[in-house]
Amino acid sequence: MTRDLRGVALAGGGPLGGIYEIGALAALDESLKGMDFAGCDIQVGVSSGAFIAAGLANGISPREMHRNFIESEEADDPFEPDVLLRPALGEYARRVAGLPGLAAAAAQAWLDQPLSGGLAESLQRLGGALPVGLLDNQGVGAFLAKMFSTPGRTNDFRALKRKLFIVATDLDSCVSVAFGSPGWDDVPISTAVQASSALPGLYPPVEIAGRSFVDGALMKTLHASVALREGAKLLFCINPLVPFDAEAAARRDHKKRISLAERGLPTVMAQTFRAIIHSRMRVGMERYARLYPDADVILFEPARDDAEMFFTNMFSYSDRRRLCEHAYQRTREELRRRADELEPIFRRHGVLLDREVLNDAERSLSRRKIGARRRRRQNALGAATAQLRQTLDALERTIEDATTD
Repeated sequence: MTRDLRGVALAGGGPLGGIYEIGALAALDESLKGMDFAGCDIQVGVSSGAFIAAGLANGISPREMHRNFIESEEADDPFEPDVLLRPALGEYARRVAGLPGLAAAAAQAWLDQPLSGGLAESLQRLGGALPVGLLDNQGVGAFLAKMFSTPGRTNDFRALKRKLFIVATDLDSCVSVAFGSPGWDDVPISTAVQASSALPGLYPPVEIAGRSFVDGALMKTLHASVALREGAKLLFCINPLVPFDAEAAARRDHKKRISLAERGLPTVMAQTFRAIIHSRMRVGMERYARLYPDADVILFEPARDDAEMFFTNMFSYSDRRRLCEHAYQRTREELRRRADELEPIFRRHGVLLDREVLNDAERSLSRRKIGARRRRRQNALGAATAQLRQTLDALERTIEDATTD
């Protein structure tokens, strides 16, 4: 009997979004019997979600991602956060090199029509000297290319055992392109991820086949429809970014309500950005329900009163362990809360919710590692104790022999 196709669709959200998705996926992966997230039939990723989806499609489990990207010092080839923060020096140099020509053109335009054109209009030509991105994300592509070149992995969409789609936006047409689909499957996976995560203004567009590509979230938040069109009947969607509800957070924590406006422009812009993409995603989820009534689409995202997720800089990587553990535990809580609702859905697709795992209050992302360290210490202590006991026994026999003689 052929089982229904299963899929995962991962939205973006900068480094914070990727950290949340690793924690959430780890909680789901160990709590669902019969579900292997690294072995899903269809993976769809956008922006930072593209990074995670590409890893899953290459058979890298959520736990292994946690080891490689969160507990990075434990990995053989760790991901260094400064890869995300390197200045786009090449872009700066290219724009500076073009400045004399642009300045000459602006001056000539004003001299030709000094009365009708206006100085300000002529100076607009100098806008071409501004860099289109502050940071360089080529390091992300290089890191992934190296990681996917190891035995058992691939940087070629066509060589994967499962379907992977990385969504980016064609800047010149504002059309979404799913790399991995026919006609776009010859692009290296690492290059597709680099394009999908090229947030305009922060990272320069990535040129592919003579076209400029930027962040896939420019047009849609989740792009779950890509997996649904491929036939996914059980689709797990993870969206890391939700608008913050200050009133709900105050009620939950019994504290004074936080004023977002008082925290300045970055907080106001973050709330605005999250509200826009979340509203757009909700519209999309309603549309999926109408267009694909035979598919079960399950969304996981942070609670709107989760201040820890909201007030952490979305591009911060310094608190990755704490945030990943936070996402892991919050997802476990959500599974417990929604267990009665979700169990019948999972059961239809041959997946069982492991309540014993969910009810294990001691379980955490770092538990296995901590347990292994404790066992190593206990084993070392036991060996030292045994050796000391043997030494004392030998000393006691020596003393007895000397006393007897």
